[in-house]
Amino acid sequence: MQYIHISHYAQTGNIEILDKPVPTPQPDEVLIKVKAVTVNDYEWTMVTGEPKLYRLMHGIFKPKNGLPGMEYAGVVESVGSQIKNFKPGDKVFGDTSDYFFGTFAEYICLREQAIFKMPSNATFAEATSLPHASMLAYQGLIKEGNIKEGQKILINGAGGGVGIFGVQIAKMYGAEVTGVDTAAKLDTMKNWGYDHVIDYKKIDFTKTGEQYDLILDARSTRNPSDYERALLPGGVFVTVGGDLPKLIKIMFVNKFLGKKNLRMLALRPNQGLYQIVSWFEQGKLKTHIDGPYPMEKSADAILSFGKATHKGKVVITIDE
Repeated sequence: MQYIHISHYAQTGNIEILDKPVPTPQPDEVLIKVKAVTVNDYEWTMVTGEPKLYRLMHGIFKPKNGLPGMEYAGVVESVGSQIKNFKPGDKVFGDTSDYFFGTFAEYICLREQAIFKMPSNATFAEATSLPHASMLAYQGLIKEGNIKEGQKILINGAGGGVGIFGVQIAKMYGAEVTGVDTAAKLDTMKNWGYDHVIDYKKIDFTKTGEQYDLILDARSTRNPSDYERALLPGGVFVTVGGDLPKLIKIMFVNKFLGKKNLRMLALRPNQGLYQIVSWFEQGKLKTHIDGPYPMEKSADAILSFGKATHKGKVVITIDE
């Protein structure tokens, strides 16, 4: 079988397609034929080794295992003797980050905890784009942000995967939603339901005087005091990712200075995914796909993500 391997840190010239035998599932594992995967921060930081703090996770001098991928959609090929809930032919998907990395491969073996039935009306490209970004939006807005009916909400990084899911969830609560991203994404953001859009290169949303009940930030490039200025009394800021030094500052002021309105989401992979499946099957939640790219164009897909030129979720097709 073919799989993607990252041999050293570079700007995508380090991505190889290699071959190895198809794995054999253990008694408590499921063998999945992968159809589609997505690109996330995990892949970009593994490819580049930047920011260098991420090398503590990936490897100081080069990636330790060099196996990217934490989302997938595919078909059950075979099951171990202890598996009761899945059978060959089942269409499945999920976020594997609590159990396994390396979904950029034609076959993977997973334990049941990382496997979920796909929405009945989803393509493989749509299904693989759901688990990680939709959970960041769902948990960030609902679990951590305690979203309420009719609130005034801002989403930063609004044209990516988290933002596309976030605006749809916020609209279910009747929120007035402002999105912040690059100028090239503003029209797409309007089409997805944002009431107001801001080009971050022209306007700093923390300095406009506008304030919000809830801010969901996927970029997090500002200091905690900037975010506090943009919050209404009793408002909440939730970061789901971004600039690492700024994330550390936010975590510090929350924990040690008692700024409980500035929060960092600790993602709980797949917790709430059944709700996402239900919304998708009802047509209440949709996904926006950048691509899909063929497996041999994985470097282009990862580079698009790293440059933040993508709209929605960057998808790579492993098996047509």
